[in-house]
Amino acid sequence: MHIENFKVFCDLVESKSFSRSAKLNSITQSAVSQQLRSIEEQLKVIIVDRSQKQFRLTAEGEIFYRAAKDILSRFDQLTSDIQASRNIVSGHLRISTIYSIGLHELHPYIKKFLREYPAVNLQVEYRISSFVYEDVLQGVADIGLVAFPQKSRLMEVINFTEDRLAVICAPNHPLANQKAVQLKDLVEHKLIGFIPDNPTRKAIDHYLHEAKINWEPALEFDNIETMKRAVEIDSGIALVPAATVTQEVQYGTLVALEIKGKPLIRPLGILHKKGRILTPPMRKFIETLVGKD
Repeated sequence: MHIENFKVFCDLVESKSFSRSAKLNSITQSAVSQQLRSIEEQLKVIIVDRSQKQFRLTAEGEIFYRAAKDILSRFDQLTSDIQASRNIVSGHLRISTIYSIGLHELHPYIKKFLREYPAVNLQVEYRISSFVYEDVLQGVADIGLVAFPQKSRLMEVINFTEDRLAVICAPNHPLANQKAVQLKDLVEHKLIGFIPDNPTRKAIDHYLHEAKINWEPALEFDNIETMKRAVEIDSGIALVPAATVTQEVQYGTLVALEIKGKPLIRPLGILHKKGRILTPPMRKFIETLVGKD
């Protein structure tokens, strides 16, 4: 049994998906199934209960999973110690990020990181916020990137950067000729917002509540790109992170207006699981993000 077998199996357990485990390990879905059967044949026990519709381990599977996690943790520590002694940074690094950070904040950091550490196999997956936390806690991702990061006893949070929200509208919208607006003057316009459980939406709702402004979205979306497209066709206006519309403003497809008065700041955070051994790629990527590299 090879170390790769343990990793594929743990990814399968944590993602509860043969296709996801295959993707994470750059193999086919059938290869994941074959590795599972091979493990069961070597152990002479069934470790995955195939009688259930949902993925579930048998009692023996639970024992094997805990042992596999321990083996992988020890192997990560060994690899980290050896690489540190030789000043080498290589291996895999899996990033789970919300769309707005991944598409609009991350590129220059990734470019710098890969230029300095070309031996690292970097994978980036775009997810909604709740899934990023889930990915990090389950070990599917090494590092997560979210807005308005929430601390917990299981999660380590490192400050990354922050962004300021702006009002955006279509170039032909009545507000387009203004440079700054007060929120209370916008309630007569149709609002396009994030879905209710989105952290940025929650922060906006709190911001409006504090300002005693009753302004409910007429349209709701789960990602920033869809919101921007809706604003571009003049379906309404939106409050979004200013950094996410730089290109559209430059090309003239959107207009961004400053908010008068108290600004709405969006903090961005780096997540990793507490107690997790930070591999050299993890440490160096975090250092790159926070400007210590």
